[in-house]
Amino acid sequence: MLPGDGVGPELMHAVKEVFKAASVPVVFDEHHLSEVQNMASEEKLDQVVDSMKESKVALIGKIHTPMEYKGELASYDMRLRRKLDLFANVVHVKSLPGYKTRHNNLDLVIIREQTEGEYSSLEHESAKGVIECLKIITRAKSQRIAKFAFDYATKKGRSKVTAVHKANIILWMFPKTVGSAAPPAPCTLPCPEGHQAACSPCWVCGASRLPVLSVQLVQNPYQFDVLVMPNLYGNIIDNLAAGLVGGAGVVPGESYSAEYAVFEMGARHPFAQAVGRNIANPTAMLLSAANMLRHLNLEFHSNLIADAVKKVIKVGKVRTRDLGGYSTTSDFVKSVIDSLHPHYGAHGGHGGLRHVPGFHPSRDSCPGCLG
Repeated sequence: MLPGDGVGPELMHAVKEVFKAASVPVVFDEHHLSEVQNMASEEKLDQVVDSMKESKVALIGKIHTPMEYKGELASYDMRLRRKLDLFANVVHVKSLPGYKTRHNNLDLVIIREQTEGEYSSLEHESAKGVIECLKIITRAKSQRIAKFAFDYATKKGRSKVTAVHKANIILWMFPKTVGSAAPPAPCTLPCPEGHQAACSPCWVCGASRLPVLSVQLVQNPYQFDVLVMPNLYGNIIDNLAAGLVGGAGVVPGESYSAEYAVFEMGARHPFAQAVGRNIANPTAMLLSAANMLRHLNLEFHSNLIADAVKKVIKVGKVRTRDLGGYSTTSDFVKSVIDSLHPHYGAHGGHGGLRHVPGFHPSRDSCPGCLG
């Protein structure tokens, strides 16, 4: 666990409270890595990487990058992702039942390559007042993220993949590479005129330029299923899409390498102005934590927590300020815990889970029994 900056520590406290109430059999190895709190060093970074090599899984908050230049362009957040080769960021943007927005029943996935592109930290001041920044896009990494996107779409039963690009002014390689990576499949989907990708079997439903996509996402996001794109575009579209379903506080995210899985908020914001005010929305972090449990094959606990969070949102009596309510973070967490099992607290520290058929908390998943 890396709490990160801003409201990250508060959100992680919420996760630990809910995990305790649900008797989740997970023990966190907690590390504090922060540039803005002067808790960042090569030694701390190495400790985090060593912990990841052992566990393979992490839950992290936003590690904020300070604006001032300190002699190293690459932030610790970026360096951590590079050391772990977390090349694929996945954000599942899905409407929450009970919370109405302009577009309801929305369900799309944004897949972002996050090891190159504009965030390569290859910058220099060539002349006073002139900054040059190299945008690196390689065929190998474009092929890797394309393969990941098609594998993801196939395993999740998704029907189409759209490559997002700016090929009218920047080289066509990324969408062409994505198109050529499409697995053989019959062409059953209509491609928008002028957006066809250079692929033979039309499994990819075209390619969309970033400005066009941004307009279409706001007007009619239902036409998209899986979107795959380079680094900066993914950063923009993640935030835009989060706004369609309720904002940064409700969308979970995850990042993958060949070895590691990191779970985090889909829209990465420290929300520093809310620190200490008990107003942050823990929904995104709790759903990310539930996704982490599913990744660990703790399906029961994953569903227990995700269903409890969604029930609180659906009932609508307890909502944080970003969702138009007046409830505090603590109120929301308490409501989630109450929704886990109505009789929580009546049977000691196991929260009533002893009543689940075939499940014995003290034997199967009592955190206290793990030492």
